[in-house]
Formats: sequence, C-alpha cells, structure tokens
Amino acid sequence: MATLVKMPKIGLSDESAIIAKWYKKKGEQVKAGEVLFTIETDKSTFDVEAEADGTLLDVFFNEGDEVPVLTDVGVIGSEGEDISSITTGQGKPESQAATQKLQIPEAESIKPEVSSKETVEKAYPDLAEAEENGIIKISPRARNLAERAGVDFRFTSPTGPEGRIIERDILALIEKGPVFTPAAKEEYLKSGLDLQVSEGTGVGGRITTGDLQKNSEEQKVEKEASMAAKGLEKQETVQKSVIEGPQQALQYKEVKFTNIRKVIARNMMNSLSTTAQLTHHATFDATEILAYREKIKAAGEKYGLENITLNDMVLYAVSRTLLNHPDLNAHLVGETMMVFENVHLGVAIDTERGLMVPTIFNANLKSLNEISREVKELAEQCRKGSINPDYLKGGTFTVTNLGPLDVEHFTPILNPPQTGILGVCSITYKPRLVNGQYEYYPAMGLSLTFDHRAVDGAPAARFLKDLKTNLENFSLLLAR
Repeated sequence: MATLVKMPKIGLSDESAIIAKWYKKKGEQVKAGEVLFTIETDKSTFDVEAEADGTLLDVFFNEGDEVPVLTDVGVIGSEGEDISSITTGQGKPESQAATQKLQIPEAESIKPEVSSKETVEKAYPDLAEAEENGIIKISPRARNLAERAGVDFRFTSPTGPEGRIIERDILALIEKGPVFTPAAKEEYLKSGLDLQVSEGTGVGGRITTGDLQKNSEEQKVEKEASMAAKGLEKQETVQKSVIEGPQQALQYKEVKFTNIRKVIARNMMNSLSTTAQLTHHATFDATEILAYREKIKAAGEKYGLENITLNDMVLYAVSRTLLNHPDLNAHLVGETMMVFENVHLGVAIDTERGLMVPTIFNANLKSLNEISREVKELAEQCRKGSINPDYLKGGTFTVTNLGPLDVEHFTPILNPPQTGILGVCSITYKPRLVNGQYEYYPAMGLSLTFDHRAVDGAPAARFLKDLKTNLENFSLLLAR
C-alpha cells in the first residue's frame, strides 16, 4: 500500500517550509531511515527521512517550492502500484489542489476591460470566472508558478502579448514582493486588507499571518492618528546636499542579505524603535570564578563534569539572581507586564549564518553542569542549522558574551518583548588599594540593557549589584 510523504511540522508556529534539495528522484528505490529531502525554515535546515521501504512513485513539489506543513510532498509504494486515486492529473493530491484555489470577494460588476487588482476583487468571486471573462490574462506556466511561490499575481505588471501575465512577470514579482505563506495568502484574500508591507518575517521574507495582523493594527493606529490631526497643515522640507569634486570610480560588489540577516535586521530596527533602552555598566572581581575554572580544568573529567566555562558560570548566576528581580524576567506587551515564575534564559550564539539566540528553558531549576551541557548542545545545533525553531523563542532574559573578543564594554540591544539583556565583557586588570598597598585584580565587565518603560534605573542597578555579589562569591552561590 502506498505511503504518503508529508512536509513535517518542525516548530509549533511553523506554517510552511521550503524544499531545499531532493536526494531521491521519482522511480528510485528508498529504504526506511534514508534521507529523502532537506527542508529550510527561516533559521534552520532539516533532513527528512523516509518512513517506509519501496519506490518513490511520485514527487508533488520541486526544489525551491514553499510547502505548507503537513502537506503531502510525495508518495512511496511498490513499483508499478496504481496511485491515480490519490493524485490529480497535475501530480498533486486532490486536497492540495483544492486549497490552492483563490477565493476573491464578491462585489458589484465593473467594466471587463480593466485588469487592476481592485477590479478583479470586486467583480468576480473566483479566479476561474475572472479569467473566463477576460479580466485576467495569464499563461498556465505563470499561474502555476504564482501558486507555488505564494504570490498574488494581481500585483504584477504584465509584459506579455495583449497584456498577458507571463512567467517572467511572476519571477519579477517574487523578486520585489509581496510573497505570502499559504496561510497568510488565504487570510489576506478573505480580509480585503490594504497591504502596506512588501516583505515579511517568514522564510525568504514571506508575509505571514502575524505580519498581516501587525499590518492591520498599524493601519488602525494610522487611521486614528489621521482623524486626530484632521484640519492641521503639515509642511515638509526636503534638504539636498551636493558634493562637489572630482568623481572617482569606486570598485565594489553587491551582497544581498541572507534570510537570517533580513530577520536580524528587522528585529534590531524594531527593538530600537519600539523600546526605551538604557544601559548600565559595572565590573566585578573575577578571582573566584577563575579559580573555580582552574579546578574544573584540573579535575572535572574525574568527576564526570562538562568543560564548564566562565560564561556557563555567568549564566548560572544570572538564572539565580533574576528570581529576586522579577521585572527583568518578564515580557512587556503593550502596557502589560508578563512576569515569569521560572527563568528561560536566551543565550546569544555567533554562527556563520548570523546571530542566533536559543533558549535554556527553566534554567533556574538546572545545575551548573546541566546548563553547561545544554548550552554546548544548542550552540552546536545553531551552527549546523538544525535547531528546532521552538528553541529560538520563549526566552525571558538574554545573555550575550563578547568577552572572548576582547570587548571591554558594549551596549547590547534588547530582544523584545524581553525587558533586559546582559552583555558579558572581557577581563581586564585594575588596581585597588589593600592595606595601604595597590594590587591588581581581574575585573570582568557586565553591561545591562533594560527597557526603561518597565524597569527604572535603580532596580536595574540593584540587579547588577546582586549579580556582582553572587559571582564574587560563586562557591557560596553553588551551596544554596
């Protein structure tokens, strides 16, 4: 009996994923456990294995196609087995073909010679009727490509004969956007929303249902602001600067942002534009944690311990200290604080693809050795690009460490809706007066950025002071 191969649901909130590569071709033999294809989300890649022995009888999607989760992407069965009952003439399951049909709201009829997006939406309840009446002229190849890519071809500028939309028009639309996830596309067509965003937060910049909700809320705010400002004149002054001098030819190359770089860029801009960020800097005497680190290096293997680092110790101390400072172990959503009972610690990881922040859930309930082990596992998964997306969210506080890169102090940027993020800096040697004599001690820097809307300067400073005390008396902290 034939076995359908489905697009897996990796993260709880994933709507779709892109097929990056097929390792088996139609007609080839496969065995259970063999890698069939690789999928890509916005931050990770995963290998999907075959669940049954047999022949790959059909493949419903190509490399580069975005596919909704839990959708059939292929079928495995016995060689020569009849699978016509589960596929259409186009090689896709009937249920999938049905879901790809566009539903366009009904309204009053208009002149059939106009082919704008607004005209099509108002005139006909579905795409087939619009095409039959000559409103939309689109080639089959272009239509199929638009459906697979998740774009609304009504945004295209036709370049084919007699105003016909052809494949190159769809390719141009994919390049400039907007491109939707399947779920978002369906919601957009039903809502009649005036789309004011050309790029979203999904895979490859695709617009998700979350982006549509945010767009709707922004339009509501803009409408209210416009009504409040009615009757007031606005003047804009455009200043132009002219640089005079000889023109010199500059050699350069253009490097487009990767998907993860786009996500990072959007998140950073959103963080700085929507929060009131302030940073406190402090240092602590790292003598005790350095001594503890030397003990771990000398005898850790004997006791079955991980290679516990200074950063692991900071994470442990943060997870305990935050319990006494709940406003920093919280999310600020609108004008409501969500204060968490346990500490879900985000840890910034540097990878070749860009910065990733996996979460150690319930860090305050884990031992130093458990935290050290989990950080290493999550970091390795991030660098391989195989981390479960559910581990890239849910953090209540973040720690980022630039100490190994000799950074003495810096200003970390918040990860909204979190209210705090701690930067860990390098160790420098500073003098201090002891019994009338100056001596040098290892001083480690800490940089705490917090959202001043939720936390005032004094409470933030008290957190840093408590953290400093815990780190300077690390052995006592472990004994609690």
